[in-house]
Amino acid sequence: MELDKLVHQPTRLQIFTHLYANGETTFSALASALDLTEGNLASHIERMEDADCVTVEKTFVDRKPRTTYELTDRGEALFESHIESLESLIDQIDSDDGSA
Repeated sequence: MELDKLVHQPTRLQIFTHLYANGETTFSALASALDLTEGNLASHIERMEDADCVTVEKTFVDRKPRTTYELTDRGEALFESHIESLESLIDQIDSDDGSA
């Protein structure tokens, strides 16, 4: 079984997990919640956006720029598939050691 490298990469897995659990999130809230630098977050978000896994919305609120992110249907499906793959691996380990 091969894991999807887009989702499995540790920082992106954190981003996928946060967006899946919390829905639409601002750039600053996401960077703060995951303790990421702005540059690191931006590069990972760009990769996810290029893969059609996240939508990026830029607006102005009280004349200040506000960027929000949300998983696309494809992003949610990839994340759910990744979790299923991990659960399957765990099940295989449990079956192999006789503890299941």
